[in-house]
Amino acid sequence: MRPIVLAAAMSIALPAAALAGPASNAVKFFYVPSVKFEADAKYRDRFTEPVTKLFELNDKAQKEKPDEVSCIDFDPGLDAQDFDQKTVSKTLKLAETVNSDTAEVTASFNLFPEGDDSKREMVWSLKKVDGKWKVADITSKTSDWTLSALGCGSSTD
Repeated sequence: MRPIVLAAAMSIALPAAALAGPASNAVKFFYVPSVKFEADAKYRDRFTEPVTKLFELNDKAQKEKPDEVSCIDFDPGLDAQDFDQKTVSKTLKLAETVNSDTAEVTASFNLFPEGDDSKREMVWSLKKVDGKWKVADITSKTSDWTLSALGCGSSTD
């Protein structure tokens, strides 16, 4: 009987993110065990349009003017530049809604141990492509913006 009680206690103690599902796992990758910068070229295969177009424009802006801040000057998945990894990992909660080949995963977490302004709620829109969940967009419910709508025009003189 004891192993059953232990298993029940362990399932309650595990973070909700571990039980959320396949679409959530595609999002969880960007938060734990360490936060990853979504616009990094090595993660492009995890995204689809319209976000990939923004990333391409961001790359172009960085190449044209390497000494200037590019279009994406913060971590989109965090809606911030600064964070405490331990706090993000500890407070991360993921909830998914799947509708055939599309899904929305809501990530709720805190950036720091204290302060109401450190709470974040991000909605990740995903599409299933060749059997894998890929990120199509990220929306900050906290700050009311959508990544694909941020824009990244290259200015010409």
